[in-house]
Amino acid sequence: MATPALMPVYPRCDVRPVRGEGVYLIGERGERYLDFAAGIAVNALGHGHPKLVQAIADQAATLMHVSNLYGSPQGEHFAQRLVDCSFADTVFFTNSGTEAIECAIKTARRFFYVKGEPQRHKLITFNNAFHGRTMGAISATNQPKMRDGFEPLLPGFAYAPFNDLEAALALIDDNTAGFLVETVQGEGGVSAATPEFLQGLRRACDEHGLLLILDEVQCGYGRTGKMWGYEHYGITPDIMTVAKGIGGGFPLGACLATEQAASGMVFGTHGSTYGGNPLAMAAGEAVLDVMQEPGFLDRVTAMGERLRAGLEQLIPNHDHLFVGVRGKGLMLGLKLSDAAEARSFVAHARDHHGLLTVSAGENVVRVLPPLVIEESHIAECLEKLSAAARSYAMPSDD
Repeated sequence: MATPALMPVYPRCDVRPVRGEGVYLIGERGERYLDFAAGIAVNALGHGHPKLVQAIADQAATLMHVSNLYGSPQGEHFAQRLVDCSFADTVFFTNSGTEAIECAIKTARRFFYVKGEPQRHKLITFNNAFHGRTMGAISATNQPKMRDGFEPLLPGFAYAPFNDLEAALALIDDNTAGFLVETVQGEGGVSAATPEFLQGLRRACDEHGLLLILDEVQCGYGRTGKMWGYEHYGITPDIMTVAKGIGGGFPLGACLATEQAASGMVFGTHGSTYGGNPLAMAAGEAVLDVMQEPGFLDRVTAMGERLRAGLEQLIPNHDHLFVGVRGKGLMLGLKLSDAAEARSFVAHARDHHGLLTVSAGENVVRVLPPLVIEESHIAECLEKLSAAARSYAMPSDD
């Protein structure tokens, strides 16, 4: 069998989208899907949002790329807007979330290097974490499915159970630089950090002079009903990674940091050919414009509460399949019973009921709609989920 032109690293399904309209995807045969996957939390404004489309088209006709050898009026303006609405003092733009993670790891290591403490290079990370697919990012997780076959990995990481503050604190030693943690784990099962856990990590960083790095690639940028996930916890990080929703579908990520945390990142320490190009900045500005409209995030919160309530109401009627709901805002997870398989249920709902969701760890179905959904879309999603639950054959029944 000939090797396919596309490297076969994805088990691609039979959905082959060629067009998007709002919260729907249309396949090449004209079939229509309710998209509650949103490109894995990327399409924050849905498909074909007029403001985003216009901004990209206008910028593409003006200036797409020049490299970072020159001044960047577009990058400076967008970075300042992100600084103004976050904890950060400075921003580095990337093309993806995993590149933002790489920048965060380097920023933390440089911080201690310039302080004359290069031995403090170890980051404490957490079980079930997913930080991306680069060598640094897979080194920061202890999941064998990410790491197998790619050793030797980058040294300098230790792993603790998520939401186990005592275990995390026990790993602090003379080589520790800080913690790298998802505010809400996405791929790992849509598990939100507890207030005690995240606040405890912040306290430990303050007491020991460590850095708190938050990975908000999936849970940031309005996804939880607040601009940033950390706002639910009354703390701020020293470094934070964002991507996915920041570009609304255009490849874009960012590493945000305080002035102190980024003090080691001087000329020549990091770079990107494409990062922060004018086209990406135009897309980012358009998405942020919409998210900063009065009432936008309040509406995300309201829709999240409505969707969560609807999902919880499904459970009693399908308690052989659904056992709980987790997450925040419009980043929700539907926990399945041990007799079911999240991946097979996602496929069933997609292939037989036209509903797109995403599987996650801990046997969870991720429900990640565009942030612009309306009540009617929630009702349609719940109807499709209920129908899928009724017609789903448990793997043990086959």
